[in-house]
Amino acid sequence: MHWAILDTGVYIGHWEAGLYDALLSDIRKGFVVRHSAVVLSELRRGVRSPAAQRRVEGLFRLAPIVWEPKAADWWEAGKLVREVGDREGWEVNKRREFQNDALIALTARRHGATVVTTNHADFFLLKRQLNIGVLCP
Repeated sequence: MHWAILDTGVYIGHWEAGLYDALLSDIRKGFVVRHSAVVLSELRRGVRSPAAQRRVEGLFRLAPIVWEPKAADWWEAGKLVREVGDREGWEVNKRREFQNDALIALTARRHGATVVTTNHADFFLLKRQLNIGVLCP
């Protein structure tokens, strides 16, 4: 059985612009999708309309299983953010943003899951660093 985590940008692109229908159909055929607590939090943080809020709350209610980072993932994320951020010359805001991506990637690695993301740049770095599966539309 193959597992997948959909990243925030995939949900937003699908909901707001109708993107990724074919990709999502293929994902449903080849993977069991699990929800990331980090992604659900990012979605909730970003809602700006009552309709979007209902959609995100519905996704949360329907999520049978939510994967969340463990303490060890947070610990390793700090090291990843520092190392990659130093190597890439990132400022503090980029490092904060990257932390959530690192937590998603570490959670995926722990479960042997592939991350489906529109964030090619950050997840390419994480794929290389953590040897995780990444699919980008």
